[in-house]
Amino acid sequence: MWTTIFIILALIIGIVIGFAAGVFYLRKQMEKMQTDPQMLQKMAKQMGYNLNGKQMQKAQQMMKNKKMR
Repeated sequence: MWTTIFIILALIIGIVIGFAAGVFYLRKQMEKMQTDPQMLQKMAKQMGYNLNGKQMQKAQQMMKNKKMR
C-alpha cells in the first residue's frame, strides 16, 4: 500500500517538475528569439509563414513589449 502511494506521489512530483522545466526552457528560447532574427525567421517558416523585413521588426517589437509586461 505504501509503495503505491509513493509511486503516485513521485509521478505527480515528476510531472510538476517537468512542467516547470519546460516552461523555463521555453521562456529562455523566446528570449533568444528576441535578439536573433534568424531564429525568429526559422520559427515562422516552420509555422508556414514567410516574414519580410517589416513584419520581422514588428514581431520582434511585439516580443519585447510582451516581456516588459
